[in-house]
Formats: sequence, C-alpha cells, structure tokens
Amino acid sequence: MSIEVQHISKTFGSFVALDDVNLTVPTGQLVALLGPSGSGKTTLLRVIAGLEQATPAPGIDSGIRFHDEDVSHTPVRHRKVGFVFQHYALFRHMNVFENGAFGLRVARPRSRKLQIQERVHQLLALIQLEGLAHRYPSQLSGGQRQRVALARALAVQPKVLLLDEPFGALDAQVRQELRRWLRRLHDQLHVTSVFVTHDQDEALEVADRVVVMNRGRVEQVGTPDEVFHHPATEFVMHFLGQVNQFHGRVEEGRVRFGNLELPFPQYAHNQDGAARVFIRPHDVTIDTKTNGLPSIQATIERIHSAGAVVRLEMRTDAGQLLFAEISQERFATMHLTYGGTVFVRPRHIRVFTDDYDNCTRSAPLSI
Repeated sequence: MSIEVQHISKTFGSFVALDDVNLTVPTGQLVALLGPSGSGKTTLLRVIAGLEQATPAPGIDSGIRFHDEDVSHTPVRHRKVGFVFQHYALFRHMNVFENGAFGLRVARPRSRKLQIQERVHQLLALIQLEGLAHRYPSQLSGGQRQRVALARALAVQPKVLLLDEPFGALDAQVRQELRRWLRRLHDQLHVTSVFVTHDQDEALEVADRVVVMNRGRVEQVGTPDEVFHHPATEFVMHFLGQVNQFHGRVEEGRVRFGNLELPFPQYAHNQDGAARVFIRPHDVTIDTKTNGLPSIQATIERIHSAGAVVRLEMRTDAGQLLFAEISQERFATMHLTYGGTVFVRPRHIRVFTDDYDNCTRSAPLSI
C-alpha cells in the first residue's frame, strides 16, 4: 500500500506547520520523517492518519492517497491505519491480552471470541511477549509497553503503520534494541510504515528511506547513504552529524578557504563567488608535520579517547574550532597531547554556493 502526499499545507493560526509538502512512500517501505522540533514531521504523520485535516489552498489540487485512493476526507476509523504513539497510550486497567484485543473488538465487532484469541496470541508471539499476556502495563518495562502498543496497532491488519517517535521515551540501550527489533519485524511483515524521529542515528539505521524536514518543508528524500553522503542542502549537511564549516570563495575552478586553495572543477563555469565549505570530522587527516602538503595548522584543545574512535577538538590560528575523528590505532602512534600543534588536511569537502539560478548546489572533492 503506497502513500502519496500531494501539495499538503497545514497552519495553526499564523504558524505554518506544513508548507506545500509532496511525498511518495512506496509500498512496503519503512520511511523515517526526520527533523528538529517544529519541522512539521508529526503534523504530517497526523494528516496522513486523518487525525489532522490539511488546510485548503485555493486553486491547488491537494490530497492524501493510499494506493491511488483519495482518503483526504475519509474518517480515521475507515483509513485502516495503525498508529503508535510515543507514550504507548495503553489502557492501564487492561492486561496485555486485552490491550491487544481491544482494536479487534472495535473494528470487527462480529468477530468470534476464538478468532480474537488466535489473532492476539499470534501477535504476542510476534512481539516475543507470549508469557506476559496477563500482566498489566504497570508491570512492564518501557520497551515491553511499546511492543504491546505496536501489537495493538497491528491487530487490525492495517494497510499503513504510522509511528510517532516510538522510542523517544526509552533509555538509550533499550532504544537501540528496539530499533533492531523494529527493523526485523518490518522485514517480516512488509507493512508500509512511516515513523517520526528527531534522532538521526535512528533514522539512518532503521529506515529504507529518510525524509529530512525543516520549517514545514521537505529538504531531501533519499536512502540513508544518499542523505548522509550526498546532502542536497546546507541544512541537511548541518543536521546529519557534526561538521566543520568554512567561509570561502570559488574562482576559476578552485575553492579557497582558510589558508587552502584546492582544485574544484565542478564550479568552473560562471559560478565564481562566495562559498560555504563543509568537512565532516571523519573526512580529515591529522599529522604532526606538514609533509609539504596543503594543510591547516591547529592547536589541540580536547581529546576524547573513550569509544571506537578518538575525537579531537582543535583551534586554528584564526580562532576557528575544528573537529576531527581518527582511529584508536592511529591515535596510539601519534602521541598527541593537549596544547600540541597538528596539521589538518581535508580528504573530502562539500561546497555550497548560490549560482545564477539562486539555487544551492553541492559537489564533493576527494584529495
């Protein structure tokens, strides 16, 4: 069951929550709506579910379609959508079994008792909580409650599964476990699913495709690799991970920033002017000598060596803070110390500049 969002806008008074959003979710995919607070991701999810109605725009053909069927004016109960909230929304006075059966009894009042029992027990096996059917929500952990909430949403065999920050109320370790579990579950069921998150690691790890949102608009849609390694806008570059930024210029096919001047043929034609240069911390090489190569001199201010990689915070002679990541093996051979001088060389940069179409473009450079 595919989902198609066409020219959807939503305002709350003078606040524009969604601004002409277009989006297609292919059948059977798990898609993440990713963005900061206030970017419109939860509002978009609620509009898809029918919990919110889009704001009409005169002269614009807008709507929500499930597999070519316009459901824009279809009531929530008839959209066959399963919805999972961040804070579980379980019935405290019902045990696990009754919470799972509730949706079936409402949606299919004529279902026989045995049919409901079979379906609920199938779901409890699916979420690996068979032995907890008679427990109440207060007797469950946060991760278990969220799995029960997911089972209740799946009980009615929805066409579409929508999840609003499903792991936001959980601690880091449980959240990581449930990410992997949700991915495995989706691979079993193949229900078209959309989940909201502000956690970039969660989106990049779990989703088939990521929709990056900002100020009510879609900045980029792509696979996790595409949005991280090939960001379409400066916002996406900033939002998806730590980044070093320089102000520079592009002139005659070369980019100048800091004290570096590097070839950049992507901008050789009629695009000279101001540029913003971005470098990921893992895309730099750190040396204690220049070795005759173009580099930026910096002083080490902090060393974070706990973890899979060593993170360095440095300050250039111009006062700019730089971040870098190096392997533990490399760190062990360099004998770096606080206050020590190092030379930073970018291996890969991304440049954004306003061209004559007033569009922002980017291109990589390997050095």
